[in-house]
Amino acid sequence: MLRRQAGVITQSQAVTAGLSRHAIYARLESGRWQRLHRGVYAGYSGPLTRASLMWAAVLAAGPGAVLCYRTAAELHGLLDAPKDEPIHVMVPRSRTLRPMRRVVVHYSRRVDEARHPALQPPRTRLEETVLDLAETERTADGAIAWILDACAGRRTRPERLLEAMDARPRMRRRKILLAALGDARIGVHSILEHGYRYRVQLPHGLPEGNRQRRTRSGGTYRYEDIRFEEYGVVVELDGRQAHPEGQRWRDTRRDNSSAVKGLITLRYTYADVMERPCEVAEEIARTLRRRGYTGVAHRCGASCAAGAVTVLASPPDGGRVSRAAG
Repeated sequence: MLRRQAGVITQSQAVTAGLSRHAIYARLESGRWQRLHRGVYAGYSGPLTRASLMWAAVLAAGPGAVLCYRTAAELHGLLDAPKDEPIHVMVPRSRTLRPMRRVVVHYSRRVDEARHPALQPPRTRLEETVLDLAETERTADGAIAWILDACAGRRTRPERLLEAMDARPRMRRRKILLAALGDARIGVHSILEHGYRYRVQLPHGLPEGNRQRRTRSGGTYRYEDIRFEEYGVVVELDGRQAHPEGQRWRDTRRDNSSAVKGLITLRYTYADVMERPCEVAEEIARTLRRRGYTGVAHRCGASCAAGAVTVLASPPDGGRVSRAAG
């Protein structure tokens, strides 16, 4: 039992296994065991492992409890939590727990529905975990990132997240998250790609392009963020402001390999997409036009830097009249 529960055991489990209360107390007094919560012990001395702390929290919370939120995300491989981060545990709303050190308790009516049927220690299913975190995220971008990251890592599919969302009649940010699921279906893999789609591509009328196209270069496979196949132009979105030397070398090698094949690579950072989307749209449109594209980058507003389309007036029926600049 100790091996199965990362070295943690409850008093009732120990008694059922044949230990008397006196034998348990003797182990605690000698330091061979450690008391973690009321009636929950670590069956070893020395520093506590993260796995032991998780098991201790869920066992102390009682039957039916599951690990949830960031702790469940940690177990599902969605994030790397600091060692001192509190453990999140979910229990039925009808239960009331005493405060526990370094444990955050969440009360819910959906514990049974959210529980993963097999994994140990008990935890919420991955889709439930993603939606819990997206719903409680402070910003809309943060909520969208949970959806896109989970799908991009191939840990789940948009269809599974949609099914889990349908089981939640009341859910914060439902419209935003449904839109994010739609983006995940067409290959948007990150909040940066999401920003490109809604700040650069759609407002300026740029073509869709092929997303996450798999290519082979130098004996290895890679994925291009966006390729305009007909025009031989690739757009790469770099999520970090600066890459380590090794990554920068790989990026340069990829760009050179594309150039040999006649492809032009345009590379943009998070700051480019979020702070100067109109300029980025204009650069992409001009590059595409040099390769045969007949469209232009539309102005997204009066102060848009693209400048390819000038808005003249709004007709009575609410339509939009425009003409090409120049």
